[in-house]
Amino acid sequence: LKEYKTPFVVAATKIDRLRGWNAQKETPFIESIQKQRDDVKTELDEGIYKLVGQLSERGFNSERYDRVDDFKKQIAIVPVSSITGEGIADLLTVLAGLSQQFLTDRLQLSEIPHGTVLEVKETKGFGPTIDVILYDGVLKKNDTLVIGGREPVVTKIKALLRPRPLQEIRLEKQFEAVDEVHAATGIKIAAPNLENVISGSPIVATSKESEVESLKSQVRKEVEEVQFTKEVDGITIVADTLGSLEAMIKILTEEGLPIRKAKVGVPLKQDIVELESSSEDNRVLLAFNAQIPQEVASYAKDLNIAVFSSDIIYRLMDEYRLWTKQREDRKKEGKYVLLTWPGKVRFIRGATFRQSHPAIFGVDVLGGKIKPGYMLMSKDGTIIGKIKQLQKESKDVQEAKTNDKVAVSIEGITIGRHVNEGDTLYVDAPLHDLEIMQSEFADKLAPNDFTIIDEIRKIKQPSR
Repeated sequence: LKEYKTPFVVAATKIDRLRGWNAQKETPFIESIQKQRDDVKTELDEGIYKLVGQLSERGFNSERYDRVDDFKKQIAIVPVSSITGEGIADLLTVLAGLSQQFLTDRLQLSEIPHGTVLEVKETKGFGPTIDVILYDGVLKKNDTLVIGGREPVVTKIKALLRPRPLQEIRLEKQFEAVDEVHAATGIKIAAPNLENVISGSPIVATSKESEVESLKSQVRKEVEEVQFTKEVDGITIVADTLGSLEAMIKILTEEGLPIRKAKVGVPLKQDIVELESSSEDNRVLLAFNAQIPQEVASYAKDLNIAVFSSDIIYRLMDEYRLWTKQREDRKKEGKYVLLTWPGKVRFIRGATFRQSHPAIFGVDVLGGKIKPGYMLMSKDGTIIGKIKQLQKESKDVQEAKTNDKVAVSIEGITIGRHVNEGDTLYVDAPLHDLEIMQSEFADKLAPNDFTIIDEIRKIKQPSR
């Protein structure tokens, strides 16, 4: 809403549930509120201003509709009750006013009726029916209905069933059969071949057989913009409705994440198989409000495909982001472990324990760290040898850090010929490792480590 600057109204429902509310059936809120006790009015205002605060956190300036100064700058909150009908007139008035304000040039019905499928359900006496929001045009009984899908459904409207006034179409059990309905309205449609219709699908209708093929192409194109398969290295997303799928695509696209497949329905083994060819980072299936069969989940686990499922889109995305971060952290940690750390030591005078085979002597770690397997070099870049073993207080250790005093054993050198007491030695760290250390792991380096890195660079690149 914010991104597309879409005007909207907030209906604050269930005012009849306030303690002590004196119901005034089908009365405008502005009249009903005058007949309430002061404590009830106070409780209502507390609820309204809680909404105002929540909207403010999301960047919206709002107020109860009868206190709004400028409908272009403030979001109107209309208190209503769908049970008693209180506030419904106010809500419709505000909507009509906003429509006249913002949609003056668009308030004309087109010749072709357009709508969206809310739900597909069994209705006693009619079989499968669809609940539809008709937002444009006039829909008539016996019109040819074209419902979007990869293979659009074409069928004849058998009955148009309208809910009673003030009743929710998806919960209503009693309907009135009508011959036609005008946008905008909710309507239940009975027709053959509705079993495989998907919630969120677009619908159009016509009374002319000559227009059916062009309408099929139109709705097919709409659906293909949402449901697709691409030859790219990306993840797979599955949702229960086209609207949900569209929302997921938008979120992932904004985050720059590649999508190889987007579909409505239930995740299948085939979806898992197709992800095998994706890179490790994209071997992922996200399922929003779509039940994952146990055999599919097991198959994905066997193939090391990550599957995430939730009926709350933001929780689903949070779980995926957490998995991505943990994966990146593990990769980074693995990379970090393989890097050769900078180190600087001094051969302690009087700490020669063996002259050769191997040479063993004591060192004081002046900065950085040393480990078995690290190569040591002199100040002029001469390679001394590889550390074979480290001991501290007569125990083997895997590393020594700043201020540690440890015994070092090195094969192939002789003390007095290759190295002498009092010499300062450095770890022969590859320059590439030092660059990565400074650019990606600077937070793990002590101030003295940066100095040692500069000293090692000067030894290895004396001309620079």
